Amino acid sequence: MPDASISPGYGTLLALAIVIVASIWLGAKAQKAVQRGTFVKGYFLGNRALGSWTVALTATVQSGGTFMGFPSYVYTYGWIVALWIASYMVVPLSGFGVLGKRFAQLSRRTGAITVPDLFRERFASPAVGLTASLLIMFFLSFMMVAQFKAGAIVMKLAWPGSGAWTLAEDTADAVDVAYYVGLAIFSLTVVGYTLVGGFLASVWTDLFQSVLMFVGVVVLLLLAVPAAGGIEQATRTAVAHTAAGFAFGPGFAPDERQFLPLGLAVSYFFIWVFSGIGSPAGMVRVMACREAATLRRSIFLLSAYNMCIYLPLVMICVAARAVMPDLKVSDEVIPRMAVWTTRDLPGGSLVAGLILAAPFGAVMATVSSYLVVIASGLVRDVYQRFVHRTAGEAEIRRLTYAVMVVVGGIAVAANIRPVAYLQVIVVFSGTSAAASLVVPALMTAYWPRATAAGTLAAMLSGAATVIGLFVLGALGWGDPLLGPATAFRPFYLLGLDPIIWGLAASLVSGVMVSLATRPPDRDLVAKLFDA
Repeated sequence: MPDASISPGYGTLLALAIVIVASIWLGAKAQKAVQRGTFVKGYFLGNRALGSWTVALTATVQSGGTFMGFPSYVYTYGWIVALWIASYMVVPLSGFGVLGKRFAQLSRRTGAITVPDLFRERFASPAVGLTASLLIMFFLSFMMVAQFKAGAIVMKLAWPGSGAWTLAEDTADAVDVAYYVGLAIFSLTVVGYTLVGGFLASVWTDLFQSVLMFVGVVVLLLLAVPAAGGIEQATRTAVAHTAAGFAFGPGFAPDERQFLPLGLAVSYFFIWVFSGIGSPAGMVRVMACREAATLRRSIFLLSAYNMCIYLPLVMICVAARAVMPDLKVSDEVIPRMAVWTTRDLPGGSLVAGLILAAPFGAVMATVSSYLVVIASGLVRDVYQRFVHRTAGEAEIRRLTYAVMVVVGGIAVAANIRPVAYLQVIVVFSGTSAAASLVVPALMTAYWPRATAAGTLAAMLSGAATVIGLFVLGALGWGDPLLGPATAFRPFYLLGLDPIIWGLAASLVSGVMVSLATRPPDRDLVAKLFDA
């Protein structure tokens, strides 16, 4: 097993410093572009000018869970996690193809700047817009708080000579000076450049960081798999250290756990596909694209990109199980492999920093996107719509900056004691948003008979169902050996993930309430649905 005392050198810190400086520079450049149009349209939607590469590689499909939580699952349970993530390969098709063109059309016809804006204009209902805004802010807040922890941890691990591997969720030394310094640097960087450049800062830095992710994963793949003797030998060695279940379903589990039985395998195809459709950050990117042809090209580009990120990560973590079989904290697997595989290379610490820039960039991209969505929700969809309808551009700008600072401060405060169970929080946030927004989004885009009351019913019933099942899981309902080994877990009713029941409840209630209430205004429907 690799020496646990191996720690990064100054090259690693230098690589992350370069990423930080480049992100700040891109944020400053984005500010100049925002100034070419009105503040609201430029700051929150980038003047609707995104091209194919920008849309494809800035869809915020990677996060801290991609490089910490997901690899942890592969290292722990084995090859079956490739099936767990398989449906993510079609997220570009579902996220862009199902709603993309129609949302782009509707946002232009209505002049909508945000997703709640679109719901509000489609149904001429402030209640629908406000509900969508509150749900989006609530669920994204969970995701964002978890990401701040991930960013701080990467900064901590990059500190030269620290020798500290503290990704554990429950270790006493998970909070120390290095962690606090990492949290401060990460927070100031991502909040700073997003505050300066808004949506475009998020998009441009996201694009830059997506390239870093690709390079980091490819480099680590080329180093890790040969170090384990090839992927077949790595699998055989990993099985020798664990059991045959590491190479087969439902996955290796020393405690007789069933990580991915049939019901959950089916469920996860729903989770990732519908999370892609229902992602608020993804919807905003679609609304900001230049034209329909842009979306078609983006589907191809993002599909290829996802394949080049997730499949190599599976192989890297299988190789890691072979060369370091006894990690006590599996969340450490990618940082450990980055440092260990580069230890003897010329300039190895700089290469390790390049690899660690992948999770760092993923976290920054996620946080910056969510900051823009949450700020637009509070300022545009709540304050400007319900508190001060005649607010001027200068007031909106000041309030937006203040909201971003406050939201960032809350996320930092929530990580004074780091949140636990990063990947489960990622899944909870994504599935809850999907259960509450996918059916309403489809009704908004494609069903002229849909009503405001039906859309509200669909939002609230989907959200309530998923949250209710997580509450039952917290109360001890269900089989504790089913699914991931975490305390923050749902009740898997009939062996299925809550998203199945949330989507079903949302669909049934949305359709039934729409049919039971007065049809929408004919002129409004004609404006949005007639050619």
